[in-house]
Amino acid sequence: MKILANDGISQKGIDALEKSGFEVITTTVAQNQLINYINENSIVALLVRSATTVRQDLIDSCPSLKIIGRGGVGMDNIDVEYAREKGLKVINTPAASSESVAELVFAHLYGAVRFLHDANRQMPLEGDKNFKGLKKAYAKGVELSGKTLGVIGFGRIGQATAKIALAIGMKVIYFDPFTKNASLSISFYDGQSVTFELESSTKEEVLKQADFITLHVPAQKEYVIGEKEFEIMKPGAGIVNAARGGVVDEVALVKVLDKKHISFAALDTFENEPKPEVQLLMHNKISLTPHIGAATSEAQDRIGVELATQIIEILK
Repeated sequence: MKILANDGISQKGIDALEKSGFEVITTTVAQNQLINYINENSIVALLVRSATTVRQDLIDSCPSLKIIGRGGVGMDNIDVEYAREKGLKVINTPAASSESVAELVFAHLYGAVRFLHDANRQMPLEGDKNFKGLKKAYAKGVELSGKTLGVIGFGRIGQATAKIALAIGMKVIYFDPFTKNASLSISFYDGQSVTFELESSTKEEVLKQADFITLHVPAQKEYVIGEKEFEIMKPGAGIVNAARGGVVDEVALVKVLDKKHISFAALDTFENEPKPEVQLLMHNKISLTPHIGAATSEAQDRIGVELATQIIEILK
């Protein structure tokens, strides 16, 4: 049986599948050629990340297909309910990338509060002739320890992010309509652990109180953070979106940054991927990464193995 990993899969995932007798194809097939390729090769499982979409036309046109797998959490690029109505299994890997995304959030936060995202742009241009000027410009950084992190969306990734915050001495508040209470256990290298009991606040309380906001929500029909929410945020706060493009109103974001109501933003996801708006790309108050939240070797290995395990259980 043939499996097409159209957006790639880790070698550990390939090894596990091949050991169970599957043929794994890692050719990247263009979206408009995907239906023909699946049918010509009798593909039984299609594995995607965020680049490939699986809509009703593909589902209807590919009778050999039994499984659609998403390497990651969100499945907004797949018509999940329709596929399941048609008898296909739709699988994903909700827990595999939590730590990777959480660490990226803090990479952005640490960088932003010390202006690294801008210093790394300016030092190559002016470091040799304006060293003292740049030193003065970047001399008003702040520490994360002792500050309040507001987490909007408290699923696996939100909780993983909260654990890092608690471990470095931050206070954590969160809003999630589906998670009223959470017990977070933080484990350390020597086997010790400490548990924190948290209770959901309202969204407005989180926006008002947090020094930094991080979003961990699925794709939405409306903005989670728009003009109204930005105005509620604490003056000088920062915001990170490593969740989904379209959950933050990017036009409103640029406006509040220009007004200096908030101090910085960090974006890993964008409304218009793969062509983010130039106003975001050029803004000196925005820390940028190209949707790499789950892009660590460890996360990709976990994703590959988890997908392989589910496929083997379903088809064998």
